[in-house]
Amino acid sequence: MCTHVPPCPAAADGNRGEARPVASHSDQGCNLLCNSVIPFEDGGELLPDRAGIAPLAKAGPDTRQADER
Repeated sequence: MCTHVPPCPAAADGNRGEARPVASHSDQGCNLLCNSVIPFEDGGELLPDRAGIAPLAKAGPDTRQADER
């Protein structure tokens, strides 16, 4: 249970990533947040119920030819 003031958002909340980190594992590219969510550097998340959230897709360079645009 979060003892921070104001309390950290719950793992089910849309703003769950704003919870305070309680353990940092920068060598592994992740942290443990107060709400038991593990966010990864690539944007993916692991929730306490073991559900995974895929990382956001990054837009790559536009490789189409000028006449295809």
